[in-house]
Amino acid sequence: MARDTTDQTPVTSVAELTAYLASGSKPKEKFRIGTEHEKFAFFKADNSPVPYFGEASIQALLNGMAERNGWEPIMDEGNVIGLAEPSGNGAISLEPGGQFELSGAPLENLHQTCKESNQHLAVLREIAEPLGIRFLGIGGSPKWSFAETPRMPKSRYAIMTRYMPKVGSKGLDMMYRTCTIQVNLDFSSEEDMRRKMQVSLKLQPLATALFASSPFTEGKPNGLLSWRGDIWRDTDNQRSGLLPTAFKPDFGFSDYVEWALDVPMYFVVRGGHYHDCTHVTFRQFMNGALKGEIAEWQPTMGDWTNHLSTLFPDVRLKRFLEMRGADGGPWRRICALPAFWVGLLYDDEALSAAEELTRDWGYEEVLALRDAVSAKALAAEFRSRSLFDVAREVLTISRNGLKRRNRLNGDGIDESQFLAPLDEVLAKKATLAEDMLSLYHGRWNESVEPVFADYQY
Repeated sequence: MARDTTDQTPVTSVAELTAYLASGSKPKEKFRIGTEHEKFAFFKADNSPVPYFGEASIQALLNGMAERNGWEPIMDEGNVIGLAEPSGNGAISLEPGGQFELSGAPLENLHQTCKESNQHLAVLREIAEPLGIRFLGIGGSPKWSFAETPRMPKSRYAIMTRYMPKVGSKGLDMMYRTCTIQVNLDFSSEEDMRRKMQVSLKLQPLATALFASSPFTEGKPNGLLSWRGDIWRDTDNQRSGLLPTAFKPDFGFSDYVEWALDVPMYFVVRGGHYHDCTHVTFRQFMNGALKGEIAEWQPTMGDWTNHLSTLFPDVRLKRFLEMRGADGGPWRRICALPAFWVGLLYDDEALSAAEELTRDWGYEEVLALRDAVSAKALAAEFRSRSLFDVAREVLTISRNGLKRRNRLNGDGIDESQFLAPLDEVLAKKATLAEDMLSLYHGRWNESVEPVFADYQY
C-alpha cells in the first residue's frame, strides 16, 4: 500500500466493515491483475545499501522518478516516501529498509502486466545509473546486517519497528531484509471469494517453494532456500500466517472482519500525524478505547482500510485478494507469479480443478507444509508425495487455465508463456535458491558478492 488512507467516513457498526469488503465484488469481465514487486537498491561500486538521504540516495531516486513520470509525491513529515500515478492507477512505495516497490495498475492481461514492469525497470535504470545505483531481484538481503540496513523515514515503520520485537523474533528481518512479488486478484461474490481464498491459502506454500530465492544471510548460506518464508513463521502470528478461520466451509466476509477486529492496530492518522495504537484492537477502538488519548477518537473508514493493510495472512483480503507467499526474484518472475495465480483462479474450470485437488487439505497439514518449504522447497513431502509432483499437477492446471482464458477472450494472446521460469524449475528439479547455492560453492568461490551482478535488474 503506497498511501495511508484518510477517508473520514464515520464507522458506526461492524456491518459497515463487512459491507466494505463485500463491495469489492465485481462481474468477471471487470476482473483485473495488479502486480507488485520489490527490489533491493545497492551501489554497484561496492554492493553497499543505498541510504534514504544524500546526493545518491533513495530520496534522489524518488525525486528523479517524479520528474520523469510526472507522478505525485507522497509525503510523510516533510519527506517524500512514495509516488502516486495521477489517476490512481499504480504507485511507487518504500519498504522499511529501502526496498523499492512498484504497485502496478489494475490491468486486463499478463502481457500488459509484464510490459508495465519492464517499463518501470527501464525508467528506474535511467534515473539510477548516473547515481551509481542498481537493483537486486531476490527474496532476501544476501549480505547486509540489520545494523547496516538503511531506515526509511516513514512514520508507520517507526511504530512497527518498536512493536515487532514484542510479538515475534523475526519481524524486523521481515520489514528490513526481505523482498516479494505479489499479485492482487478480484472476486465476483462472497462464494467466489471463499473458493479463491481457500484454494490460494492451501497452495501458498507451493508458491513459496517454486519462488524460493533467499538462501543467504550476512554473506553466508543460511541453511534455508526461502529465508523469507521462514521469517514469516515467527513475525507476528496474531496477524499473519494461514488464517484458520478461512478453512471453514462457510467462510465469508464477516469471518475475516471478526478476525481483523481482534488484531492489535498499528496506528491512526490524524492531521497527517501517526498515533501509535498498538495497545488496542480495532474492536476496542470502535468501543471508544482511544477517547481521551486523541482528539478525533472515533473510527473512520480510512482507519479500517489502513488497519486491513497492516494484516499479513498468506492471502490477504481487502476488496480484492493478495497472494503473499512468494520471494522476490529476477524480472521474468515478476511475470511468472501473476501468471501462476491468474491461470488457477481466473478460469472457472481451473479453479474447480484446483479446488478438487485441495478440497480435503486440512489446516494442520497445510501448516506443516508451510513450515517445511522454507528449508526443503520442492523437496518437501505432502501426503507421501514429493512437492515436485504436486507442482507439476498444479502448473498443468494453471497452464490450461491460461490457455482457456485466452481462447475465451478471442484475442490470440498466449499468457501461458509467462510460466516458463516455473517450467525450468521443474525441469531442472532445482529452485532459484538452489541455483544460487550451486554458484556459491562453484564459480562464486564461496562469496555472495557475485549475486549482485548475476541477479540485478
